[in-house]
Amino acid sequence: MVAVRPGTRTRRPDTLAVEEPLELRVNGEPLAVTMRTPGDDVELAHGFLLTEGVIGGADDVVLARYCDSRDAAGRNTYNVLDVLLAPGVPAPAAQVERRFYTTSSCGVCGKASLDAVRTVARFPPGDDPVRVTTGTLVALPDRLRAAQRVFDTTGGLHAAAIFTADGALLVAREDVGRHNAVDKAIGRALLDGRYPARGTVLAVSGRASFELVQKAVMAGIPVLAAVSAPSSLAVDLARETGTTLIGFLRGETMNVYAGAQRVLDADPQGEPDAASRATVPTPVPTPVPAPVPAAGSAASRTAPDPPLGV
Repeated sequence: MVAVRPGTRTRRPDTLAVEEPLELRVNGEPLAVTMRTPGDDVELAHGFLLTEGVIGGADDVVLARYCDSRDAAGRNTYNVLDVLLAPGVPAPAAQVERRFYTTSSCGVCGKASLDAVRTVARFPPGDDPVRVTTGTLVALPDRLRAAQRVFDTTGGLHAAAIFTADGALLVAREDVGRHNAVDKAIGRALLDGRYPARGTVLAVSGRASFELVQKAVMAGIPVLAAVSAPSSLAVDLARETGTTLIGFLRGETMNVYAGAQRVLDADPQGEPDAASRATVPTPVPTPVPAPVPAAGSAASRTAPDPPLGV
């Protein structure tokens, strides 16, 4: 690598984030190929299958193992993962299949049909009584950044983390794809018995896309906070599903685009409001569709209601 600076050129090595394809198979049949950062692939598979509605819990998976895929030198690439579903768990429906690979920047590219993004949330977040203070929220970007170990050396990864309502870190993951980072975090929570992830906050290092809101809904996460902007479809889906969606979470400010009733000001001592410490009841599974808003033809548009500046 040649580092070019005013008046100088220096040749030196650089550390790069790894990006490789992962082929995900279910019961031996190819399902998807995604470009990801190797590592935590079993978590990625669990999170992906959960947020796609293929599985409804960790018990739906019997085994996840790497297949014997070899490179030109005869070494295992660890780029093919096969997931064996439990008896009685149906294989992915045809509309879920991804006939083309997904890139590191787009999680829904290659869907057999746009209708396939319509999934059913077993634990919709709309009735989650959790409350989060602004003091807790504004601290999350720094806590997320502190968990980005690979980013420190490469500067080329997205991050996603799941926190408790009072800001305790439960899991953090990095990946070249923001959707993969979220799937890895959700997959870890699933394997740790934290599904549905009631009473939690999903924080992401980039923008809030429609797909990230959908993944939060599928995991039962009631609050999604992003350091950058949400898309119009992300706002629409958050409002329709009762998800609290926060964007531009930077410094001491944020915009709350949906579910503002969950965001509370800290009291003068900086302590969380009592409502944010309320015990979350055990959820009862209720199949509720998470509809997809119709996409407009314009690249951008004004939200029906202006965001609430906090």
